[in-house]
Amino acid sequence: MSPDRRTMNGAETMAGYGGKRPRSAEVALLGVYEISKVLTAPGRLDEALGRVANLLSSFLDMNHGLIALLNEDGTPELVVGSLCDGATAQREFEQLPAQVIGRIVVTQMPLVIENVLEDPLFIAADTGAPRAVDPERGERYRSFVGVPIKDRGHVLGTLSIDREWEPSDRSEFLFDDDVRFLTMVANLLGQTVRLQRMVARDRERLIEERSRLEKRLGASAPLDVAKSQVAGIVGESAVLRSVLEKIRLVARSQTTVLLRGESGTGKELFARALHDLSLRKGQPFVTLNCAALSETVLESELFGHEKGAFTGANQQRKGRFELADKGTLFLDEIGEISAAFQAKLLRVLQLGEFERVGGTSTLKVDVRLVAATNRDLEQAVASGSFRSDLYYRISVVPVRLPPLRDRPSDIPLLAREFLSRFNQENGSDLVLTDAAMAVLGACYFPGNVRELENCVRRTATLAVGSAIGASDFACRNDECLSATLWRHPSSALPATFVPLPLARGFTRGSTQVKAAAESDSAQAEVAPEDWSELAGTARGERERLIEVMESVGWVQAKAARVLGLTPRQVGYALRKQEIPIKKF
Repeated sequence: MSPDRRTMNGAETMAGYGGKRPRSAEVALLGVYEISKVLTAPGRLDEALGRVANLLSSFLDMNHGLIALLNEDGTPELVVGSLCDGATAQREFEQLPAQVIGRIVVTQMPLVIENVLEDPLFIAADTGAPRAVDPERGERYRSFVGVPIKDRGHVLGTLSIDREWEPSDRSEFLFDDDVRFLTMVANLLGQTVRLQRMVARDRERLIEERSRLEKRLGASAPLDVAKSQVAGIVGESAVLRSVLEKIRLVARSQTTVLLRGESGTGKELFARALHDLSLRKGQPFVTLNCAALSETVLESELFGHEKGAFTGANQQRKGRFELADKGTLFLDEIGEISAAFQAKLLRVLQLGEFERVGGTSTLKVDVRLVAATNRDLEQAVASGSFRSDLYYRISVVPVRLPPLRDRPSDIPLLAREFLSRFNQENGSDLVLTDAAMAVLGACYFPGNVRELENCVRRTATLAVGSAIGASDFACRNDECLSATLWRHPSSALPATFVPLPLARGFTRGSTQVKAAAESDSAQAEVAPEDWSELAGTARGERERLIEVMESVGWVQAKAARVLGLTPRQVGYALRKQEIPIKKF
């Protein structure tokens, strides 16, 4: 043990008692009271034990105090000392003879040694024999008092003190009083340690239970994802569940994903769901629409730029790749980027490195790329407008997002969700009637979920009563936006634009509606046998069909919208006229 005398004399602490040391019983009572306050206060166990060790020096004439918690094999688990740091306390405990600690642990009894220089247990191996204290040379006695820290008959550790004293002071030191006081403190310590360990075991059990539950939830993710509206995705249709299952599987890896689908199908929401289900969940999710930017602006947005790289570059700016480091970067409309920029993007995807615009330093990033497009990239590759090597790089796992017409059972869920959001934003309490649901269910929504949301919000905004009925919709008043576009085609519209057909029961240019629109029959399809009546004479039927099919690239769903029919009716007419389907 260190010969240094580190004292916080008890007389200093007892100054409040008029400089007169209280009787031993009073000291013990006050000490136990102060120590119990420390042990019952919230906080870490090591900090509490350290404060207890410091308090001991206030109530006992001692040089050092050590509190040691032991593992099952007798090695120290935690050691704290009075008025010293943990490393110093650890060294002082290691200097104690193993026989001393072993005797306390094995016997479960206190150990008092009045003079360690004369006791065989403390004789160093190189000394060989006990040595008597020589007062003439100014030598002092060194005593040791140790007690076991026990709980329910099991030794958890030891509490020990040491002191130096003159032979003439022998009568002042009552070791029995020290043992009784230290034993009371050790009992308090044992109870505290037991409670702390119980709490720790409960915490570990709860963490393990949470882990098991998370794994269990992960196993049922396909069902839960669809029902819990992950990342705002609403729906329970089989086709949607299939897509979400694929998203969940792909999310486990770092593979690049290409989301394919029509405009309005929610590609960004699916990209967000993929990010949230991946190991990168806690990292950045960064998005960029490539179609809205020129090549030079796109390069600056993705790679960043240095100060002075171009006019207006007043400071250095990080690009989306840097911002998405360790996370996910979502590039929407990737099919719109130029051929020159495709080469630059390919390098980043292959090597994970790039330079800022105007910079010379090569930067490396760790980014998971999710791309999206509504273009036919295969046709673009065939025509040479899109690089085949970039196509294979971004389309490692393609995921096709279903249009709303392929998941009609989700329309009521989506409509109610959009109306709920509207109500929350505007403090209203609108509801959709069955007749309103019938109107929504009769539409194809070429704008998909985005158009459905627009329809619900517009109708809710203009609704007069507390319930939205069939008559509240714009199509009932000949004001449907898609129908207007269909009746008045514009050269500004893309060639692939296909308008929304009018709901069953409506007449173009009129506000009159068939009576069936107010009932379930409003959702009924026209029978295939009624095709000739809708399309004209049998002679002109074939020519009309071929003309329309050619104009929409032989996609039956698009042809159905142009003709105001259902895909089923178009399929029937094609079979009836024996028109072969062209495949590209």
